[in-house]
Amino acid sequence: MEDIKEICNFIFDFVEKYGYKGIVVGISGGLDSAVTAALCVKAIGSEKVFGLIMPERDSSKDTVKDAKLVCEWLKIPFKVKSITPILRKIGVYKLFPPARLFPRSFQERYVLNKWRKLSQDPFIDDLLSKGNDQFLKGLAFYRIKHRVRMCLLYFEAEQRGYAVASTENKTEYLTGLYVKWGDDCGDISPIAHLYKTQVFDLAKKLDVPEKIIAKAPSPDLIPGIDDEFALGMSYQELDQILVAIETGKDLSTFPTEKVNRVKKILEAAKVRNLRNYRIERFE
Repeated sequence: MEDIKEICNFIFDFVEKYGYKGIVVGISGGLDSAVTAALCVKAIGSEKVFGLIMPERDSSKDTVKDAKLVCEWLKIPFKVKSITPILRKIGVYKLFPPARLFPRSFQERYVLNKWRKLSQDPFIDDLLSKGNDQFLKGLAFYRIKHRVRMCLLYFEAEQRGYAVASTENKTEYLTGLYVKWGDDCGDISPIAHLYKTQVFDLAKKLDVPEKIIAKAPSPDLIPGIDDEFALGMSYQELDQILVAIETGKDLSTFPTEKVNRVKKILEAAKVRNLRNYRIERFE
């Protein structure tokens, strides 16, 4: 429980130091945003934490329901703001077939088929922003969703004199599993020092609803693609190798193909991780 106390002190001190009146968190219905919001509530109180839920056309049918579950569990004020009209106005949905005409299962099969056909290694090409015209169109299609969400988070926060909390964790940062200038942005990043498996452990200590803990981690940007599918391994496997690399431990105990996969991801992620802005992180 000491981790929780230290992170909450970090959040409280940040708010006091910079004179913010509270914190806005984008609530996705996933684990990272639930843990981030829970830590903020413990640090500064539920009345000073605002949740913004931002579904869109391709979101899972459970997204809003699960996000509301988190907000109601934490007793924080929240708003549901669909970003579908904004994306439609920009012309994002014209890039791919209208999803509403097809069952979700068909949408998922379509996406998986595209994923496999357009690139030999979609995740690495994504990190490097490389690929054919169709693949690059797909990158633009999903990345803008997080960037629009970040604009709305700041729009809500600045009206209130609040800070925006990033929900990015250490595993995501190291592997580049985020959208630059999107879900990686914020004024404070309370869980950026935690590997994904540590976030799971923290969620249990914080009594996050079991439904949220049990969900398959997903960016919820395009149907059928979750985190572990994109990475090519489970978070448990990934974090064990990442920790071993970080601490200089023997990697021979891990499957060679998994180690090589992680090293390839880390090398490509260096491009994604070249940033030119500052964010307050718990270290």
